Amino acid sequence: MSDFEEFVAPPECPVFEPSWEEFGDPLGYIAKIRPVAERSGICKIRPPLDWQPPFAVEVDNFKFTPRIQRLNELEAQTRVKLNFLDQIAKFWELQGSTLKIPNVERRILDLYSLNKIVVDEGGYEGICRERRWSRVAQRLGYPPGKGIGSLLRSHYERVIYPFYTFQSGASLACQPGPQFDSEEKDREYKPHSIPLRQSVQPPKMNSYGRRAKRLQAETEPTEADIAKNPELKKLQIYGAGPKMVGLGLVVKDRASRKRDKDCLDCPPTLVVKEEPVDEHKVEVCVLEPCAQVKEERAVTDPSGKMTMRLRKGAASMLQLDSYVCVICSRGAEDSKMVLCEGCEDTYHTVCLIPPLPDTPRGDWRCPKCVVEECKKPAEAFGFEQATREYTLQSFGEMADSFKSDYFNMPAHMVPTELVEKEFWRLVSSIEEDVTVEYGADIHSKEFGSGFPTKGGKRQLAPEEEQYTTCGWNLNVMPVLEQSVLCHINADISGMKVPWLYVGMCFAAFCWHIEDHWSYSINYLHWGEPKTWYGVPAYAAEQLEAVMKKLTPELFESQPDLLHQLVTIMNPNILMSHGVPVVRTNQCAGEFVITFPRAYHSGFNQGYNFAEAVNFCTADWLPAGRRCVEHYRWLRRYCVFSHEELICKMAACAERLDMGLAAAVHKEMFIMVQEERQLRKALLDKGITEAEREAFELLPDDERQCDKCKTTCFLSALACYNCPDRLVCLFHIHDLCECPPARHYLRYRYTLDELPAMLHKLKVRAESFDTWAGKVRAALEPDTKPKRTLEDLHALVAEAQERKYPDSGLLQQLRSSVQETERCITEARRLAAGKGGRAQADVAETEHKLTVEELRTFIKHLHGLPCDIGLVQDVQEVLEECEAFQQRTRAALRELPAGSVELRELLEEGGRLAVQVPEVARLRSQALQTEWLREVREALSGRARVTLELLRPLVDVGSRLQAQPAVDNAMLELNELLAIAERWEEKAHICLKARQKHPAAMLEAIIKEAENIPVELPNVQALKDAMSKARAWIADVEEIQNGDHYPCMDDLEGLVAVGRDLPVRMDELPHLESQVAAAHTWREKATRTFLKKNSCYTLLEVLCPCADVGLDSVRRAKWKRAKDNQLDKADNEGLGLSAQDIRDPGSIILAFKEAEQKEKEGIRELRGGGAGGCVCGGPAGGPSLQCELCGGRFHTSCVPCPCLPWPRRGAAWWDWDVRFLCPLCQRSRRPRLQLILSLLVALQKLPVRLPEGEALQCLTERAIVWQDRARRAMAAREVGAALEGLDEARRRLQADRAKDRSRLGPQQRKVDEHKTEVVETTEGKDTKPAGAAAGVDELRLESPALELSETVQQQLEELMIDGDLLEVTLDENHNLWKVLQAMRCPPHEKMQTLLQIEKLESKLAKLRGRDSAEKRRKRKLDRSDSLPLAEEEEAEEEELEPGEVKRPKEEGERGKGEAQDVGVSPSSVTHNGVEHL
Repeated sequence: MSDFEEFVAPPECPVFEPSWEEFGDPLGYIAKIRPVAERSGICKIRPPLDWQPPFAVEVDNFKFTPRIQRLNELEAQTRVKLNFLDQIAKFWELQGSTLKIPNVERRILDLYSLNKIVVDEGGYEGICRERRWSRVAQRLGYPPGKGIGSLLRSHYERVIYPFYTFQSGASLACQPGPQFDSEEKDREYKPHSIPLRQSVQPPKMNSYGRRAKRLQAETEPTEADIAKNPELKKLQIYGAGPKMVGLGLVVKDRASRKRDKDCLDCPPTLVVKEEPVDEHKVEVCVLEPCAQVKEERAVTDPSGKMTMRLRKGAASMLQLDSYVCVICSRGAEDSKMVLCEGCEDTYHTVCLIPPLPDTPRGDWRCPKCVVEECKKPAEAFGFEQATREYTLQSFGEMADSFKSDYFNMPAHMVPTELVEKEFWRLVSSIEEDVTVEYGADIHSKEFGSGFPTKGGKRQLAPEEEQYTTCGWNLNVMPVLEQSVLCHINADISGMKVPWLYVGMCFAAFCWHIEDHWSYSINYLHWGEPKTWYGVPAYAAEQLEAVMKKLTPELFESQPDLLHQLVTIMNPNILMSHGVPVVRTNQCAGEFVITFPRAYHSGFNQGYNFAEAVNFCTADWLPAGRRCVEHYRWLRRYCVFSHEELICKMAACAERLDMGLAAAVHKEMFIMVQEERQLRKALLDKGITEAEREAFELLPDDERQCDKCKTTCFLSALACYNCPDRLVCLFHIHDLCECPPARHYLRYRYTLDELPAMLHKLKVRAESFDTWAGKVRAALEPDTKPKRTLEDLHALVAEAQERKYPDSGLLQQLRSSVQETERCITEARRLAAGKGGRAQADVAETEHKLTVEELRTFIKHLHGLPCDIGLVQDVQEVLEECEAFQQRTRAALRELPAGSVELRELLEEGGRLAVQVPEVARLRSQALQTEWLREVREALSGRARVTLELLRPLVDVGSRLQAQPAVDNAMLELNELLAIAERWEEKAHICLKARQKHPAAMLEAIIKEAENIPVELPNVQALKDAMSKARAWIADVEEIQNGDHYPCMDDLEGLVAVGRDLPVRMDELPHLESQVAAAHTWREKATRTFLKKNSCYTLLEVLCPCADVGLDSVRRAKWKRAKDNQLDKADNEGLGLSAQDIRDPGSIILAFKEAEQKEKEGIRELRGGGAGGCVCGGPAGGPSLQCELCGGRFHTSCVPCPCLPWPRRGAAWWDWDVRFLCPLCQRSRRPRLQLILSLLVALQKLPVRLPEGEALQCLTERAIVWQDRARRAMAAREVGAALEGLDEARRRLQADRAKDRSRLGPQQRKVDEHKTEVVETTEGKDTKPAGAAAGVDELRLESPALELSETVQQQLEELMIDGDLLEVTLDENHNLWKVLQAMRCPPHEKMQTLLQIEKLESKLAKLRGRDSAEKRRKRKLDRSDSLPLAEEEEAEEEELEPGEVKRPKEEGERGKGEAQDVGVSPSSVTHNGVEHL
């Protein structure tokens, strides 16, 4: 875009937004907007918002093959430049060289413009003679100075001048002028080869780069490159620049030019890039040069660069004697010869002017063949068809990817202005070659329309059915009754049948007009906008002239170029030459209409789907006739026969629309007159033979004029001797050379039949005039006598029956009929209400006429075009109203307000059929009287008036007519309402204030508000709140003055009530602090006793388990609690009511009773009533028996105790392998010292908690049991037994020492190392190999001591009572060791525990070990989660009975896995091992 660097958008085209009524008649609306829109050529129509047709294309089955568009080949001027460059490139290619375009001032030199300017300035010789190269540089836009003119001359001589010389056919004997190296590297030009590319299939894959550079910089090979590359060594000449051997070649070294000055046969070292060609296509005759030439070449290039690579197989050449040089007529005796690939002439290399330095590689053509090849005419330009087939989805993905990659932003965010400017920049650039694809002219008959159609494959919803018959459906519009195309039987694709268009960014449609200059309509179903440019019809010839003037080369090869839809030109260029251009952006859901002979073009902003079709209306017929004449001049084929269309419409004139009939009559009259003159010319020529021919039955290609390609219908001229030839009557002299006697006329209608058809059209058109005369006479107001309403209806029916146009006269007739019917209806209503017969309720709801309107209505009745016969009745109604007005005025002056007479007059006026102003005065007075009565009753009543009553009274009074009594009452009401609302607002603020007010302030507000005689809801709510506050304070005093501390539930209830009251009470913060302290103590006790995720409440744990004997109940309750299905109540532990829980004596008594039930129940379980595992599964697999209840539990369901380490030498009765099930051990069982600290904190609380009472009872029970245990252990028999146990322990340790002494030093060291590993490894989860030893290695001996049966039974009973305590005591552990030593060693339990250890060890190896840093962090996290140091100590030291402290890492891992299922970490570990 050299002349227009920045694209300036043309003005916008008209945009129309029809109403629903206008939208209902598509062709009528287009005819309505045509006077405005036609001046722009195109227009845009936005349908109503609710018009949204469904997209009916089957997306999955829609497959199409798009066209390929190279953008810079579309623009006319750019294509001329590219064609010129292709011709030069072809010229140099024939010389075995590649065209390279020079760079001047950092931009590519425009060779086309340079050549054109040189020709305009007088040619190369003239410019050189007058030294005007600086002027050439200035016209090309280069700055003055810098020697640009000399550089341009050098480039012209080197690149263009040889081509120009060959084209002109001049002699090439002149020596080239001085040459200059380019200051910048040249760019290699890759020819477009447009005709060649269109004749072959395109590649299967197309790449879309943002900048596909056709012009690429290429560096010259260095000396090192030549040394490395053997191919470069074989080349005689190399380098950058388009060079033909001997014509303007650049010397590589200026010094070498001087040295080679005397050598005329061999030029200096030359720089050229040669295209590799197939060697088998070249025949070269080689003769060895003389010794002098060899010697000179060696001097010229010692490195051997002058040696040219000859074709292989040169030995197998033809006889050299048969070749003779065309120039010197000598043979190949003493010089090299070359053979032309075109004409096969031979030349000496030294005879050519200028001479060739050596035999060229590849194909070579002589100067004569080069001229012939370059002068071949170019083929017509067109679009290629892509080879890849797309679906809508794949094409959309490709299109969106291309646009987003090109602009480097999401496709939908690129501004339309940016796309528009970039499009026009690309189409005008020869440097950038951007390729896009466009799915254009896709037949909807084959692929399906985007609009729904009847009988389509898509199932339509009921609300979508309307779109199948809508006139704006592009399948329906061409065949509407007002459309001309509905009279063509054939389905003309693109005209009667829509075409589909699938576009992408930059995909363009070029300047064109529609076939037969018809209308076109385009609808964008969805996608990104489509940018349009339009030129009105009156400027069509001006546009054609501008394009022919600017690009004459294109029109010379293609005179009908603008009919091929392959050429575009920048709108700014057209506008600069005076062509009016408009533009618009068509968005989804919008129509664009082009008018007859309006040129239009455009491009797509991105991925979209559009549909288009043609249509023709009556006003198109003259344009259609002129188009056929234009086609006849261009010798262009017609899509259909215009004459046939006119005659077909004339044959059915009675079915034509009146406007269409008139237009057809005018066109046919012109056609008949023209046909008469043409047939008369035949008679003058002497042609008299004729025969009738039904042309409509012949195919179009059999009735086309051989001269102008027009489709014949009315007549044609044929020859008996030349049956294959046919011409229209405009070209009767171009049929053949046969005598006129052999010619004959083929006609469709005789000259007598054509006037008959014309007469039918005239009758059809003139019948409207007759009808119009009747209508005008009927509507004339002074017509006597007047017509009846039935006569008017008959005229309307005649217009509908004969399909008269919807003219202004018909609309006036319909309006008159409608107005007459309305007047009759109104007159009947008035006559029905005569004499007050109208119903009051009906009269109130209907619109009534005023008296003045009634007088106007009577005048209007007299002016109607027909007589309705009700005028007298309406006149009587008017007289009745006037009499009522007189009586009412007198009564209002004389009678007092509220009298019975006035009320009667009001009722009478309400029954009148006319609105009388005096009735309004009566009604206003009655309303005032009624309102004043209501005000008196409201203010004088004994009860307080409410705001709900006061506000409506004020509202009604404000709408009453001003009167002293009303004004006084309103003043009193407004004052009272203002005071009430002010106090109501104060009370509302007190109720809703965030900062509560003291009781004294609220009491004062309530006291003052009681003086207002209005019932105030907020003040009443404030009173209720104060009453509740006083009752709350009384309850607090009663609780605080009682004999015992208040219960926690009572305090919480008081705090909740006090917080909700809008009164500030000093006692509330004190109560809140007490409740908070109680909650803190309870939470502390909960953390001390309850396990994590425990299913028991604190009170349940602290109280004895009274239902321990009911094992099924206990298990069901435990399972429901685990499943979060049990509602835990605080008083559930003792089964007391809310009232009993307040009595300390009741709590102690209930605790004692529950303790006794617990003991009895556990003895029943131990006697055989214990059930199975908590999981409810069948017995089997490893299991452990609870020491307390006797039940057996799977090791995978419960936590298991661990064997101590090291085991060897330890006394087995010291091992704490006691197992208590989760039903028996319900809590953490803290130590007694920690419980005593909780009791000390409890004593400081001024609140009674059920948990506190239970904790006191539990502590007392534990102390009593501890005392009993100490006394039992202090007995003489037990003391002696303990001494025996000490002796047995020492004996085991001595045996261990002997075993170690028998081991060698090395083995002892290993054993010590194993023990050290166990004791020092961080995390404590690594044990030496063989740690899980067999039961035989543990030295489990028989019972270590014996006690009497009485003592043994006493100790066992004591042990049971101690296990029931949820407290950890040292006496309990000591007692367990004594009892275990009395029994046989538990081999089965030991074996089970050893198996569990082995499985845990394997699982630990599979899971791997955490790093020391992770374990340290987890340890810190666990310490942070425990708020009290003593709680941490309780967690570390006071473990559950039967459970030895686990390694921390293993415990952490187990806890995380066990939270979801409610079981201990050990059980999850065991389950994991079992699954493994």
